[in-house]
Amino acid sequence: MPASARSGLPLALVAALSFATLGVWGKLAGEVGLGTHEVLAWRFGLVAAVLLPLVGRGMTLAQRGPLLGVGVVYVLATFCYFGALGRITAGATGLLLYLAPAFVILFGWLAGRRPDAARLGAVALAGLGLGLVVGVPGAGDRDGLGLALGAGAGAMYAAYLLASERWLRGVPPLAATGHLALVGALAFGGLAGARGELGVPGSPAQWGVILGIAVIPTLIAVPALYGAVARLGAARASLLGTLEPLFTVGLAFLVLGEPLRPAVLLGGALILAGAALAQKPERVAPSVPSPAPSPLS
Repeated sequence: MPASARSGLPLALVAALSFATLGVWGKLAGEVGLGTHEVLAWRFGLVAAVLLPLVGRGMTLAQRGPLLGVGVVYVLATFCYFGALGRITAGATGLLLYLAPAFVILFGWLAGRRPDAARLGAVALAGLGLGLVVGVPGAGDRDGLGLALGAGAGAMYAAYLLASERWLRGVPPLAATGHLALVGALAFGGLAGARGELGVPGSPAQWGVILGIAVIPTLIAVPALYGAVARLGAARASLLGTLEPLFTVGLAFLVLGEPLRPAVLLGGALILAGAALAQKPERVAPSVPSPAPSPLS
């Protein structure tokens, strides 16, 4: 395994485990009286306030442009995700979001990078495992707009990973994270303010949740993900990201006492198998152009 892959693998695992805490923090935020957009505004605002003075000095607008552009794509994916969450079940929303590896491969295929059998097999195993871990769409998931928003979240998250791979090559992860956080703070702060939901946390419990969500699934997770994408590529990093819901279930079991279903254990094994298969060296075959039509056809 190349040295870059050896260092990228632990970064991807750190990112998945850190992002997996987001659901726990979100549940705790509701318990202490924080609204979704309010806690997201504080999450990104604090990270931007910490990072930008340290890593954003001396950058020109041209240098900031790609970083802000990637941040916009991430925020759009987040809007789609929460829009879907308000219309369909959390399981169906998560399943559609983690179609991102399939979208990464599809977009790459459209750009002329034909995936090999290992990558396709990894996506199939991860998709089947996710269906067992987070559930499949059921009777409560017949809202067409909700399903479209969930699929849009997966597609936009894939676009975010590909844009990171292409536009942020050589950019320090903390600089990229700071600019992403700035876009998120402006977007969610504006939305929370327009709804009259933005306020100053008034208790140690609220501040504890905000600091937790700012540090673990943001300040740790996002730079780790950028580092993983730079070393592994968007496809392999996104397939390792499918471990996130498995980690979420494990954390919910350990922290919140939620039970583990047998289907979750089987699904987890399939996700792990898909993630392992994705680490095989990629053999990319160029797409074969279609032959020109015969003049007699």
